[in-house]
Amino acid sequence: MIYRVVTHLQQEAVSVSHACRVLQVSRSGYYAHRSTRPSAKRLQEQTHVKAAFAASGASYGSRRVMHALREQGLRIGRYRVRTVMREAGLRTSWKRKFVSTTDSRHTLPVAANVLDRQFDVAEPNRAWVSDITYIRTAQGWLYLAVVLDLYSRRVVGWSMAPTMPAELVMSALTMALQQRRPAPGLVLHSDRGSQYASEDYQALLKQHHVVCSMSRKGNCWDNSVMERFFLNLKMERVWQRQYANHDEARRDINHYIVSFYNPVRLHSTLGYLSPAAYEAKPTAKEPICLSEIS
Repeated sequence: MIYRVVTHLQQEAVSVSHACRVLQVSRSGYYAHRSTRPSAKRLQEQTHVKAAFAASGASYGSRRVMHALREQGLRIGRYRVRTVMREAGLRTSWKRKFVSTTDSRHTLPVAANVLDRQFDVAEPNRAWVSDITYIRTAQGWLYLAVVLDLYSRRVVGWSMAPTMPAELVMSALTMALQQRRPAPGLVLHSDRGSQYASEDYQALLKQHHVVCSMSRKGNCWDNSVMERFFLNLKMERVWQRQYANHDEARRDINHYIVSFYNPVRLHSTLGYLSPAAYEAKPTAKEPICLSEIS
């Protein structure tokens, strides 16, 4: 309490030496107290960093927290953010688990790898990627099919079901087609699973003049952007939850996509913009010649 009086006297133009002498306290003790007491600026930084981390669903590291703060007009360096996060015990935690969702042991025709890892696309609705993943619940597995636009990394279609027939991926694709209404020639890449090779799915592609592209056998890197989305979803949401049933998982995943991933989540590939913010900007990438391969 006495040291606060010294600080107050300083504001009244009284020197530290004189104030300490009058109050019979040592200057060294006063300076030691001041150095250990959080300043107003430091407390403000801690508040903003904690808020940005919480808004990300406890999923952002220091770099993304820094960019989230800059979007709010706050200039706090990455190393300072990292220090604040370490002091506050703010860190992401997840445990990696895998279950195979692809059945490529079939005799259905498969398409060539038309996309050929050309993940940097100039415009929306020129190239999409799709895949299926699993969600663990106490009621059993829930399967999630997603369609993602490579231009902005935006999720444009998704569907969930307790089984994964062709209808699952067709439902996700139908949602994407209805929302985006792409021009003919769109390239849609997936793995060579039986759902994507099925006659019904292929007929849906032809009906909308979509060019089918499939990964090479056993090569997950051919669809790495989609794999990365699923990893982010699980790190940032699924592996932090214990879903009691399918409906609870559906609600939470819908919320992640609609309220966080598309409008808010920052992507380093997009210059630390969200998919929605990136699409709101003028075309930002140099074009590639997808038309030649379609």
